[in-house]
Order: sequence, then structure tokens, then C-alpha cells
Amino acid sequence: MDVLVERCAGIDIGKDEVVACVRTPGPGGRGRRKQTRTFSSFTETLEEMADWFLAEGVTEIAMEATGPYWKPVWYVLEDRPFDEMRLVNSRHVKILPGRKSDVLDAEWLAELLEHGLLRSSFVPPPAIRQLRDLTRYRKRLIQAHTAEVQRIQKTLEDAGIKLDSVAADILGVSGRAMLTALVAGERDPEVLVQLARGKLRTKIPALRQALRGRFGEHHALLIGLSLKHIEHLEGAMAELDQRIDTLFATATSEAGVPFAQARDRLDTIPGVGKRAAECILAEIGVEMARFPTAGHLASWAGMAPGNNITGGKRHSGKTTHGDVWLTSILTECAWAAARTRNTYLAAQFWRLAHRIGKKKAAIAVGHSILVTCWHLLTNGCDYTDLGGDYFTRRNPDRHRDRLIQQLHDLGYRVTLDRVA
Repeated sequence: MDVLVERCAGIDIGKDEVVACVRTPGPGGRGRRKQTRTFSSFTETLEEMADWFLAEGVTEIAMEATGPYWKPVWYVLEDRPFDEMRLVNSRHVKILPGRKSDVLDAEWLAELLEHGLLRSSFVPPPAIRQLRDLTRYRKRLIQAHTAEVQRIQKTLEDAGIKLDSVAADILGVSGRAMLTALVAGERDPEVLVQLARGKLRTKIPALRQALRGRFGEHHALLIGLSLKHIEHLEGAMAELDQRIDTLFATATSEAGVPFAQARDRLDTIPGVGKRAAECILAEIGVEMARFPTAGHLASWAGMAPGNNITGGKRHSGKTTHGDVWLTSILTECAWAAARTRNTYLAAQFWRLAHRIGKKKAAIAVGHSILVTCWHLLTNGCDYTDLGGDYFTRRNPDRHRDRLIQQLHDLGYRVTLDRVA
């Protein structure tokens, strides 16, 4: 095969050491010269490895995405004047069974790189990496918060307290006050119901019954610990929200686009709120130059169906593997968009849901949201909704015939007169 990269390096990364292989032209330009060295994963020795690459005239480097261990290596090398660095998916560069070792892996990466056979993963710039850490951590805290709420509900159920059957939110103002009183030792339903506030006061008779159970010291201990943990989680989430807001207020992309401007654009899409827009930008970045088309972005994200073509006919294909964090938030946005009124995305969801089911319809709407994000960020334009009647306007005759058929199925004969 042709050599496309004259001087390149492949790196196999472990927790405690990295193995690097450099491939350069052989003496007198004949053949290829291969050098392999092992370095510890400490920053000082990683800098020595980078200096060795520069001394050998290396222009391109490839490494596997191995857990979090690739990050220190990447951060050291990205500050050096290399032409290109490639982070590759380990599934794409598997070596033959029986020939697996760190040295062989590094040599294999270098050989694939010199022939141009590697596909790079997306590594965002530093500001987006920071934002991604913050939003992903916030997501984990939200999940932990939800788990604690569910734990409280199970403990109350064990005690025979049916608070969640009457109160929509057991951690609202009224719910927290009642839980705190229960933990403090109050067991009398007549006293507890007086802690209800707002609309919940109209449900006092039901509350009185819901708060009568066998709540004991054991339940008080468990719920008290959960309430303390929830308070800690809410404080941490508030601190993260503040840090994210500061980052959006000050950061700009490599092309000078303010992060806040990009977020506000995405916020106009039905179903995409401020926090969801922040999560989307944390995963895909603000600059779309890395993705030539919206289809490339959807495929990378795992929101596009895989190819399944045989005999010249395209069959249904499962979505590809992609960014699970992005897939999750897009699906949440799709469900939120389905509940909006008179919007294109809601119309698309319900149009598809009748035919392929709600779960697949949510994936399709999430794909549409991602495609819309690409266009807004690429073209710097604002979102314009096509309207909830878009599909009707696009093919009014088909819509008319469908309605007539529905009436016919119900036993009606329909005569149409066009309104002047």
C-alpha cells in the first residue's frame, strides 16, 4: 500500500505506561524504519516522548481512546506543533487474535496511520471539554437526586405513609415540611396536615388518611439521611449551574462565536430548554466545521439509522453506536417537543407514532432536532417553525382523503362542497 504519512507515530496507552512506535523513511529512502519505546504515564516522561517525536520529525500521531487514560497524553501533545493528532475508536483498530501486546498495538496503529486507514474521533477544544465535564457531572447529580427521591418514596411505602399518592411532589414546600416533621418525631396526622400549603390544603381530608401509618425511628433515620443527601446534591447542582452560566457568559468559539449566542439559538427549538441546549453544545461543540453535513453529525451522534442495503433495496436499519450522552438529551427533548402545541416537531412525532410507535418516533424527532441544531450553528440563523399543519399543507389532498376514509369507516357517506 502507498505510504501517505512519511513520519508518524502510534501510541498504545495504559494507566501506568505508554508504548510509542515511530515510523520514518529508512536509510537512503529505502523501506521504512521503525522505533519503539516505552514511557511512564507521568507528565515529565510524556514530555520526553513529545520531544522525541519532534526530533524524529513526526507530523501525525494516532492513539486509542482508552478510558480516561488517553487524556493526559493528548493534553501534552496538543501543545506541540504537530500537523494532526488522531484519537481512534478501539473497535476500529483491533489487531488479529493471538498477536495482542502493547508493543504490537502501537506498531499496528503507526502502520495504519501511515497508510491513511484511521478514522478520527471528535476531540472538542478545551472550553467545550470543560463544559462537557460540567454538564455530564450535573446529569449524574440529577440522577442521584432522582434515586434519593425514589428511596424516600419506598421508605414511606414501607411505613404505610401514602404522601406521594396525594402530593404531586413530595419534595415541594409542603412535602418537605411534613417529611422534616416526621423525622423530628411528629407522628400525629392532625398536626402534619396543617403544614400543607397552597393547593394542597384542598386535599387535607385525603392527606389526613395518607399520613396515618406505622412510621418509626428506623424510617426516620433513613429519610433523614436521604434529605441531607438531597440538600447536598441540590447545593452541588446550584454550584455547577453557576459555573456553567459563567462559562457561557465569557467563552467564545475558535471563530469568535459567543457560547451564549449559540445556546440562545438552540433554546428557540421546541422542546429544547436552556439547560438542554447547554448539554447539546457540550457534546457537539459550537463550531460545526468538524461535521461537513448534518448527516455526518447525526451519524456520529448515533441518531441516524445504519446502512442495510441488499439487492439495491434499502431496508430498515438500527441506529449506529454514538454519543450516549447526546442521544439521551435529544430523546428527552423529543418527548418534550411532542407535548408542545401547534409545532412541526409535535406534528412529526404524532404522525410517526401511529405508524412506528412512540419510542421510534422520539428517536426520529431527536434526529430532526439535531439536524436543526447543525443548521442553526452552521448558518448562524434563527429557528423558524414550520407549524403544526405543515404536513397537511404539504399534501392537502392526501389529508382530505384520509379524513374521508375515516368517516367512511365510521359509516358515513361524505359529500364535499368547496368553500368559496
